[in-house]
Amino acid sequence: MSMHIPYITTPQDLPSHTTILSGAPNFQNIFGASTEISADWVKTAYQRGLFPWYSAGEPVLWHSPNPRMVLPLDHFNCSPSLRKRLKQWARSPKYDMRVTLNHDFEQVIAACAQTPRNGQDGTWITPELTQAYVDLHHQHHAVSVEVWQGEQLVAGLYGVLIGHMFFGESMFTHITDGSKVALACWVKYLQQEQFKIIDCQQETEHLTRLGGAPISRAQFFRESAQLMQHASIDWAKMAAQDNLLNFYL
Repeated sequence: MSMHIPYITTPQDLPSHTTILSGAPNFQNIFGASTEISADWVKTAYQRGLFPWYSAGEPVLWHSPNPRMVLPLDHFNCSPSLRKRLKQWARSPKYDMRVTLNHDFEQVIAACAQTPRNGQDGTWITPELTQAYVDLHHQHHAVSVEVWQGEQLVAGLYGVLIGHMFFGESMFTHITDGSKVALACWVKYLQQEQFKIIDCQQETEHLTRLGGAPISRAQFFRESAQLMQHASIDWAKMAAQDNLLNFYL
């Protein structure tokens, strides 16, 4: 059965939590379409429990899955093999590994866009979407985590930061366990800053193995709305982190 998807012309017209929860069941989890996307659109969408997901040449589709996959930070599953790798990289100079924050956001998002994904042709990280996230980064609302081997970027992730909510967007790696290392270090940093959960959007086996769990849309809206009210992380403090692997010394 086809469903009507409302056309939205301004970010302020994106549906609110109340509108989404009180509406008829939406099995496509799509609550609007637009022809525009910008930093304002993306930030407003996240504040309302939505995120953009679409293909190049198509309208921007605004999604809100039910259930919603989240990673409770105190449930993060750092496997023995991953913990061993983290300690090796942290303690031995021969690996020449570093993990940083916000040192090269644009290179991270470009690498995520270029990484092939199983079952996907092309990338959903379009040039317009990339620019929206780069602009959010300049506004201190999008964060990158970089894994360096020497001076080469070998893995990383990025996402949106509002208050005490981090909304994970994408990750990439060119080496074994690289993106897991980025996530493990970022989890440690967020725990230090009293964060509680990471939004992971869609349920996958990979995220489940890492400790992710699905929660209802209503619970996600309630918890994320509260967490977004907190003051966020000091930006200069984040950039000053010279190596998050030090958490694993």
